Order: sequence, then C-alpha cells, then structure tokens
Amino acid sequence: MEKRGAFFWLTISSGIIVLAFILLPLVDMVSAPSVSMLKETLRDKDVLRSIWLSIYASGTAALISFVCGTPLAYLLARTRFKGKQMVESIIDLPIVIPHPVVGIAILSIAGRNHWIGQALSDLGIRIMGSVTGIITVLTFVGLPFYINTAKEGFGAISPRLEKVSRSLGASMTSTFFRITFPLAWRSMVIGLIMCTARAISEFGAVVIVAYHPMIAPVMIYERFEAYGLKYSQPVAVWLVLVCLCLFLALRILTLRRPRES
Repeated sequence: MEKRGAFFWLTISSGIIVLAFILLPLVDMVSAPSVSMLKETLRDKDVLRSIWLSIYASGTAALISFVCGTPLAYLLARTRFKGKQMVESIIDLPIVIPHPVVGIAILSIAGRNHWIGQALSDLGIRIMGSVTGIITVLTFVGLPFYINTAKEGFGAISPRLEKVSRSLGASMTSTFFRITFPLAWRSMVIGLIMCTARAISEFGAVVIVAYHPMIAPVMIYERFEAYGLKYSQPVAVWLVLVCLCLFLALRILTLRRPRES
C-alpha cells in the first residue's frame, strides 16, 4: 500500500477547514429555529409572497437569459472574430461589479431624465419599485452564468456534426434545432439553474431598484433590522432550502452527463 505523505494530509486538513467554514454557520442557522417556528413562518402570507416572488422573478430572468443568451452563446462557441475577448469580458462584468452599483446603473437609464426611461414611461413600463424592475436586475446579474455555461456546452459538440448536416442540405436553423440543440440541452438546463440560483440570492441591486414588492432576501434583511435574528432566521432557512434544491438538481444533471470517449 502506498504510504500517504504530508501533502495528502495537508489536502485532507484543508478540505475539512473549508467544509467547516461553509457548513458551520449554515448548520447553526438552519438548526436555530424550531420546527413550530418554521411552520408558523410558512403560514405568514408575506413570507410566502416574498419567496414566491423570488422564485417567479428568478425563473423569468432565467427564461429571458435562455431566449436572448442562447444565440450569443452559440456565436461565441463557434466563431472567432476580432474583439471576441472584449465581448466575453463585457458579458462577465455583472459578476465582478459591486451589486449596489448594478442597481444604480439600471436606475440611471430607467429614470425620466434618460431617453430610455422616457420611452419606457411612455409605454407604461415602470422599473423602480416594480416586479419588472426586479426581473431586470435579476436578468442582469444572472445572464453571464447562463451564457458561459451554454457556451461551454456548444463548444463541446464537434463542428463536424453540423457540417455533415449542412452538407446534406439542412439549413443553419434546422441544423441547430435538430443537431446542436438536442446535444447541448443538458448544458443549457444547467445554465438555467445556475442563472436562477444566482438571481434568487440577489439583494444589493434589488434593494436599490425595488425595495417593494419584497423578494425573500429583502424581507430577511428587513426582519433582521427590525426584529433581529429570531424573526429573520426562519425565512432565511426556507430560502436556503430552495437554493439547495436548485443545486441538487444541478449536481444530478452534472453527474448524469455522459462522459466523452
């Protein structure tokens, strides 16, 4: 049997420290509220409304990312062009920009002093303090996660399959929907889950654009500020469970991905 050296035990120790760092606060938070308190929280219509709004807005943001981001993800995976790295860097910007800055940036063009804001106002579309504003923010922060994941999925498909389809007389659109899309669907679903999970956890940008109606992270913050940990923890537990379900689905899809030969 191979002797396990110091480096092996270093990796094990590092893993234990990292897992403890992540799990200890979460386990303590989840175990703090009693079962009766969690049940009582679910009877609170405001809590249910905020959690549902978080799920609805995040799912809508993921759907918008799917419709608008899939063509761009395919373009980036299949095409080399001047300025491609700049485009990819711009797509990644929402990941690194401080979240309050995202909210301020969106409001700066959605206000009546900007021509886009004036056009939206004329169409009866309100961004500040509305569900539309929440969805806009969540799409902004979640879009990079979908595009990057879908791009990797498209890039893993051999271009030769598409060339064979085109050589047999199929159009580009037909080739995409009959060949590429079925082969890349798993990556796109994973991208949708990643986008939804990222969006459902957003707070900093949403609280600037639309404090009301409240999504779950905003309600958790408000209850913490007003009543402390006791009343904010149960809502946080339910939100953590929702996120956990999303990531369990992600892991199941990832594990079932067929291995490349």
